[in-house]
Amino acid sequence: MINVTFPDGASRQFEDGVSGADIAKSISPSLLKRTVAMMRNGVLSDLSDPVDSDVALEFVSRDDPRALELIRHDAAHVLAEAVQTLYPGTQVTIGPVIENGFYYDFYRAEPFTPEDFAAIEKKMREIIAKDAPFTKEYWTRDQAKDWFEKSGEAFKIELVDMIPADQALKIYKQGSWLDLCRGPHMTSTGKVGQAFKLMKVAGAYWRGDSTRPMLQRIYATAFAKQEDLDAYLKQLEEAERRDHRRLGREMDLFHFQEEGPGTVFWHPKGWTLFQTLISYMRRRQDETGYVEVNTPQVLDKSLWETSGHWGWYQENMFAVKSAHAFTRPDDPEADQRVFALKPMNCPGHVQIFKNGLKSYRDLPLKIAEFGIVHRYEPSGAIHGIMRVRAFTQDDAHVFCTVDQIQDEALKINDMILSIYKDFGFEDILVKLSTRPDKRVGSDEVWDKAEEALGRVLDGIAASGLKTGINPGEGAFYGPKLEYTLRDAIGREWQCGTTQVDFNLPGRFGAFYIGPDSDKLTPVMIHRAMFGSLERFTGILIENYAGHLPLWLSPLQAVVATITSDGDDYAYEVIALARKAGLRVDADLRNEKINYKVREHSLAKVPVMLVVGRKEAQDRTVSIRRLGSQAQTMMGLEEALAALKAEATAPDLRG
Repeated sequence: MINVTFPDGASRQFEDGVSGADIAKSISPSLLKRTVAMMRNGVLSDLSDPVDSDVALEFVSRDDPRALELIRHDAAHVLAEAVQTLYPGTQVTIGPVIENGFYYDFYRAEPFTPEDFAAIEKKMREIIAKDAPFTKEYWTRDQAKDWFEKSGEAFKIELVDMIPADQALKIYKQGSWLDLCRGPHMTSTGKVGQAFKLMKVAGAYWRGDSTRPMLQRIYATAFAKQEDLDAYLKQLEEAERRDHRRLGREMDLFHFQEEGPGTVFWHPKGWTLFQTLISYMRRRQDETGYVEVNTPQVLDKSLWETSGHWGWYQENMFAVKSAHAFTRPDDPEADQRVFALKPMNCPGHVQIFKNGLKSYRDLPLKIAEFGIVHRYEPSGAIHGIMRVRAFTQDDAHVFCTVDQIQDEALKINDMILSIYKDFGFEDILVKLSTRPDKRVGSDEVWDKAEEALGRVLDGIAASGLKTGINPGEGAFYGPKLEYTLRDAIGREWQCGTTQVDFNLPGRFGAFYIGPDSDKLTPVMIHRAMFGSLERFTGILIENYAGHLPLWLSPLQAVVATITSDGDDYAYEVIALARKAGLRVDADLRNEKINYKVREHSLAKVPVMLVVGRKEAQDRTVSIRRLGSQAQTMMGLEEALAALKAEATAPDLRG
């Protein structure tokens, strides 16, 4: 007999080898009916699996959030069956669950198009309506390879060969159709439900290798309920409207071109916005004791070997030599050294710390830099200013003692949350990312770092913020706290980080003199608030749909004339507005005022100050706000004073 413990603490004994389905049925037939899978000692499993030892067991219904991944996984199998039914000869490869949905890769001579989606979705609904049970079988490798060879599934044969010899080979059947799969699955195809949608089709090389066959990837999504799918599709529609790439063009902020892949060409307005962010962050850092530095863009490979980046991060780095070294490699005068564009600012900051003797009285020493870094991103991963190859970090490193870690991390936390609030973000999730498999440093050092940040996370949780753990997601040289903010349409963006590093200062031989005149290695806390300024700029543009708060808007107002009779007064208004510190332009064109309003609204100018002969006589302005049809008449001095107050950055307001 085996002992089964349930979530409420109750336990019962069953015959060894009883299935999860039988256990559910013995409790209640209705429980079996609504259960689609089970958690065995915290691991999601097929409900039909035998239970052959003492276990903590929990039944998972279709409405359980943990079932969403199963719904999408099963939907991928249904998609594959539908495609092979409609298009005989199509080979299936893999179909994993991804964020917000799933995809399946197919090999077929004829291309799929979005016009095919209606037929595929119809066939999927037919398969779901049949409610065929998912059944699992264990096959030998020879048995599986023989089956797939006869079925013309060359990619599946390769997948069979990739499965380690000590792992079981599982085949899942749904009616007469089957697939090689790790599982688990729900009980039947009917549990997938009708809340799914095919989204797009794209190309993808087999196993991500450009020398291998090109496959066709059909992306899709699925949810437990139709209202969840509708909400997701609405969010996608809203995200399309807010796309920073489109708004960047309309607002004349930046552009990209082939000669600089993954790098931003900032236009005057975009650069003004970018510098407004830097100025804000510089003030916040100055008031909390940071000193700003600047380190070289290009450094010898030997420095990156010492730091560990050359060994652990090389595939993401750009290496360079002088043109002379390339064109005349045998010239003894040519510098043959290999350099790297910095992917990180931290090694440079350690060099500054090392320059000159430091005492424990100098700690914590907070070094900040708006450093441009370069990291290789595959061309397919580049996305506007959200994911680029060259970006600016609001980077800082706090050199401190072990005893100062928790206090400094808490100060960073308070600063990060205050900054996000100034930009309108208050729904924040903080997660601790722990040691990855690929790392440097001893386990003892990692234990200390994770313990310190764990205490900080406990304090954050006690304050009421949402917290969590990302197992194995730390950097190769230390664990970190990651700050994820939720925007106006519910999307999550990971931005800020606080990362303890016991490793890097020691690799460079950095030390400070302790109270007993001993040489001690400082702890290094890596810290970023915005993260990438380019990415944070994109997040702001999309969060506000281009309608930025007045203090952030690169062009805060346009003074527009109704007729040329108002030109002289318009120049006076502009001069006074600029004297008040406002970023203002003029529009004195011989165009109708409604045309001007539409044009500047498209460019997301927050305020229009409309003037004509009457306004000049009365020394007033007619104020039009972006997104509003209303007009407000105000005296010139009163209007400028109000706009000046509104345009003051949050950290400068009284």
